[in-house]
Amino acid sequence: MRNIFTIAWKELKSIFISPIAYAVALAIFLVMGIIFYANILNAVVQQVAPPIQIVLGPLVTLMLFTVPAITMRTVAEEQRTGTLELLLTAPVRDWEVVIGKWLGAVVFIIIVLLATWVYPIILNNIVDPGIDQGLLVSGYLGVFLLTMAFLAIGVAVSSFFSNQIAAFFATLGVFLVLWMISYPSQAMGAMGGDLLKYLDMSEHFYSTFYRGIVELKDVIYYISMTAFALFLGSMSVETRRWR
Repeated sequence: MRNIFTIAWKELKSIFISPIAYAVALAIFLVMGIIFYANILNAVVQQVAPPIQIVLGPLVTLMLFTVPAITMRTVAEEQRTGTLELLLTAPVRDWEVVIGKWLGAVVFIIIVLLATWVYPIILNNIVDPGIDQGLLVSGYLGVFLLTMAFLAIGVAVSSFFSNQIAAFFATLGVFLVLWMISYPSQAMGAMGGDLLKYLDMSEHFYSTFYRGIVELKDVIYYISMTAFALFLGSMSVETRRWR
């Protein structure tokens, strides 16, 4: 475990050193701020109480597009600079490298998610008698589990590349496929629709967490997706050890 925490701490420091982290954080808060302000104004005009979904919806979409920028350099940059080979010669296991880098990215995203609580706090002070706290907690739990899986997939994809830009677009492509994989079957009623619906990452968020419902099957899905992605990443790093 010490190796994992050491790698995670190194990864977290490298994220904060990189200007990409600040660009991602700025983009998240800027876009969310604009959308939040527009929704509040619309709610005032319509004379309705704005729900917490005006925060959760944009936040999930932003994670979908910004996580690849965080994970694209995790392993790809190590391979480009040749430091991955040096790391693998140290007394550290392949899975410890992958989990450590994923954990460092998770800590950064947790910090960002905690900072976005400013919007629910503002909303809670605006709405009388306040927002549904259960819906807020379940929504943020869903966002965290979903983002945790995103980060694991991003680290795994990054392990297959030595170019950050290639890793970014490949990761984004995988995200979009997993985010909309059930759409064609739903539109056409194709066979295998239930399987595709189960694999669809958005289905496990919008059907439950987004509505204030926490179901064990959705928690297991995101944890399983995270574990599987980290396993693939570990296998990818291991193959490089023997090249």
